[in-house]
Amino acid sequence: MTVLGVDIGTSSSKGVLVDEDGTVLATAVRPHTVGRPRPGHVEMDARVWWDEFTSIARELLKSPKDGAAVTAVGVSGMGPCVTLADETDTPLRPAILYGVDTRATEQIARLETELGRDAVLRRCGSLLSTQAVGPKIAWLAEHEPEAVARARRLYMPSSYLVCRLTGTYVLDHHSASQAVPLYDSVTQDWYEPWTRRIAPWLELPHLLWPGDVAGHVTAEAAGATGLPAGIPVVSGTIDAWSEALSVGAQHTGDLMLMYGSTMFLINTVSERLLVPQLWSTVGALPGTRSLAGGMATSGVITDWLRELFGSPDHADLLAEAEASGPGARGLLMLPYFAGERTPVADPHARGIIAGLTVEHTRGDLYRAALEATAFGVRHNVEAMRAAGADIRRVVAVGGGTQGGLWTRIVSAVTGLEQEIRTVTLGASYGAAFLAASAVGAPLIDVWNPVRERVTPDPHLRARYDELYALYLRLYPATRDIAHALAGHQRDLSG
Repeated sequence: MTVLGVDIGTSSSKGVLVDEDGTVLATAVRPHTVGRPRPGHVEMDARVWWDEFTSIARELLKSPKDGAAVTAVGVSGMGPCVTLADETDTPLRPAILYGVDTRATEQIARLETELGRDAVLRRCGSLLSTQAVGPKIAWLAEHEPEAVARARRLYMPSSYLVCRLTGTYVLDHHSASQAVPLYDSVTQDWYEPWTRRIAPWLELPHLLWPGDVAGHVTAEAAGATGLPAGIPVVSGTIDAWSEALSVGAQHTGDLMLMYGSTMFLINTVSERLLVPQLWSTVGALPGTRSLAGGMATSGVITDWLRELFGSPDHADLLAEAEASGPGARGLLMLPYFAGERTPVADPHARGIIAGLTVEHTRGDLYRAALEATAFGVRHNVEAMRAAGADIRRVVAVGGGTQGGLWTRIVSAVTGLEQEIRTVTLGASYGAAFLAASAVGAPLIDVWNPVRERVTPDPHLRARYDELYALYLRLYPATRDIAHALAGHQRDLSG
């Protein structure tokens, strides 16, 4: 048995071919960029997702032996996103991406007033925010009525791939639970009064769980991808929850830290926790609940710095950041370079680098970026615990776990031990695991055992406690200035 898993991420699409015992047979990556037509607008053409899927599948299946053995397909992707398509499933405009796209602030405020802030929280589990789907649909209705007039269906990356592979129109429950305020997280179904109010023209997708079989590869899709016709395709889910599955972080008390373009945190909880500053969702597995947080930028900042510095390898910058030492020689950064999601919930927040002198080096700046992300993780963890979350085990995953320095900084700042599994590929591996689960009964602890544990350095705790206290003061101290500058940026964009 061989399964294929593909994930559509913010900066790349990744595919993995995995055998029945979890061994990675082959991987493939397709880097891409998102569109930023205006400040606060972050988009991507959904057709790229299918083009990259077909390219990845053909590369991974070029061995006749591997290709013939593929028995199931799993998918995942960034989200929640808003992709509107017509009745032929043709995308009508670029997809509006998740919380990094902050265009719908006016619609958030209006819907919150119309629907009631507390009512939305009770029914949906999360407040309206830049992460929410409903306000972005409302923005499209106001600003692009010609596209909305033709729109009939709503897709996210995983569900769009499922449609192209199988011809079925479905969405998984977890992704739907992030489509605030369209989904009722209590009844776990679409909430018709609010869907009719926001998008009466929309045919809502049938709901499945991420591991459910959504359909089977059609002859047309088989011809495009090289996959065998008739094999099952699972419905998939949003990338962070697929990543959590890839490292076994789905038990009550587990916290997954996803080190990627953005930093994501998912705590599996025993009951529905309603916290305005965080996101309460249904989990990736039936019967589970999650309390989640997400930073708008993390790896995006380190990539930006690498480009500014003339594109040296990240390994070189990590070595220089290591030499910089704790505290980045007196630098402190707010990582709000695309606004911030949780727990700040401020789309107009902006990045701040405090303490700069002409003596600082690129290694100091890179170290400050890593530490800023760690402070953001601690901020989210403290908000989760204040809400009643029980964090018993932390599992780290994603590209940022490579090299060791970033995870060591996060452990030192938060005081949390982190578990790193043997395979840290992330969401594509989780998608492959869901696919394997549809045709067998694999155990993730067998597929992906623990490789190492990152323990906090007690000698650094006092230093980082002091810096964290300054970090918490820096945002309110600069918020008004950041908001004014954000206004100038919007004015300059026209």
